[in-house]
Amino acid sequence: MSLTTAHSVVAPSANAKLIAGTIIVAYALISIVPLLWIFATSFKTPPDSIAYPPKVVFQPSIEGYCNLFTTRTRQTPEYINSLGPATGFCDETVRKRNMVIAGPSNFLPRFVNSLIIAFGSTFCAVFLGTLSAYGFSRFKVPLADDLLFFILSTRMMPPIAVAIPIYLMYRELGLSDTALGMILLYTAVNVSLAVWLLKGFIDEIPREYEEAAMIDGYTRLQAFWRTVLPQATTGIAATAIFCLIFAWNEYAFAALLTSGTAQTAPPFIPTIIGEGGQDWPAVAAGTTIFLVPILVFTILLRKQLLRGITFGAVRK
Repeated sequence: MSLTTAHSVVAPSANAKLIAGTIIVAYALISIVPLLWIFATSFKTPPDSIAYPPKVVFQPSIEGYCNLFTTRTRQTPEYINSLGPATGFCDETVRKRNMVIAGPSNFLPRFVNSLIIAFGSTFCAVFLGTLSAYGFSRFKVPLADDLLFFILSTRMMPPIAVAIPIYLMYRELGLSDTALGMILLYTAVNVSLAVWLLKGFIDEIPREYEEAAMIDGYTRLQAFWRTVLPQATTGIAATAIFCLIFAWNEYAFAALLTSGTAQTAPPFIPTIIGEGGQDWPAVAAGTTIFLVPILVFTILLRKQLLRGITFGAVRK
């Protein structure tokens, strides 16, 4: 007679579901409040942005966005009247403060630099990380564990510990304040994360797929391209999001190694100055716009991100 042991799974009770749902909703609300406040501040006037107590109800204005994308100079009322009627809302708004628009600001070039550097470094890190992870997963690499730990250890160092050596090296190589230099640096930082994440995903893909493909006449590279990559798409997407978030938000290296040509948005936005001090509506407007690309990218890949995070968590 054989004995079988049945393992019953107890479903969570209604109260447990209610408590868990309440905690999740509360956490989401607490997390989103700062973002909503930044978004609201971007539509305030400079006096409303520094009012005390803070204004929750206010008259919306796009003055912050006008100040973000333009540079302004103070002029006499006589000179302003000689210019004729205002040509747009921004022009009309600044003239009320006895100022005129002198030209575009540097925000748009800095924003474009962020796009080029962040997405460029993400592509390079994921590309190199995929190849390295495949090599560690499928081949017998001497001292593989030691090499993997060494790769991971580069991620453990705080940026400030290597900032000065990198600055001196970049100055000698002519890579300071260049997009190429920042892409190479962010790639070097992110590739360790990419290798470790992607190795776990590739380990879960059965080797039999590649063996069957090579029996059918494919080369190793063709088998990798046609069988492994499609299976690893979820992991690649999840890894790309994490790498992009780091490169997009990175401040320390960007502030140290760039100042003009290749400067990104993070070190530029805090330097937006208005009359008499910080132009908080313009800073909030720049922050709001800066959040959009990473938000859109994450939403587009949200399904892959969720699957990637839970991939391999439940096994038969």
